[in-house]
Amino acid sequence: MTKFAISSKDFLADRQGRTFADVVTESTQPFERVLAFFSDPSRQRRMEESETHHDRPPLAGVVRELEADPVIGTFLSSEAAERTKRLRQAVGVVVRMIMERRGWRKSGRKGSLGVRDASASKVRSMGVPLNTGGLACWFLRAERYELREGMPFRTVRDRCRDVPQGTLPVKV
Repeated sequence: MTKFAISSKDFLADRQGRTFADVVTESTQPFERVLAFFSDPSRQRRMEESETHHDRPPLAGVVRELEADPVIGTFLSSEAAERTKRLRQAVGVVVRMIMERRGWRKSGRKGSLGVRDASASKVRSMGVPLNTGGLACWFLRAERYELREGMPFRTVRDRCRDVPQGTLPVKV
């Protein structure tokens, strides 16, 4: 299995990555920990499997583990919303860089990672939004990807179009 490690230097050389120089250089941000997390080949495999086999964004395959990391999780839960937003956006750039190096491209769609309750009572007092359902506490949506040479499986929607009218199960 090919492993793609992204260094801070690689990240800052990327056209999107360089817009997050503050996240990379600020010592209180756990960005190096994020890079180490995503450099793991088994996590990269799970990211691909999330798209291929589960029809979910790559981040969905690892987001629980990412948020459970003691350093990253503590940062996401204890910092001001704007600072955590910058790190969460930088995570999206790291995911894109890895997926592109592994032969994927952005699909132009987003997939859900969490559900937020819009009521004021559900927003934490420090202003950090917290999901009330889904896979992730801190990530709401993530980019979807497709293989450059085409996906190995058709979507359920596409497969259902091929089923002749009248053969679908009837609700009882």
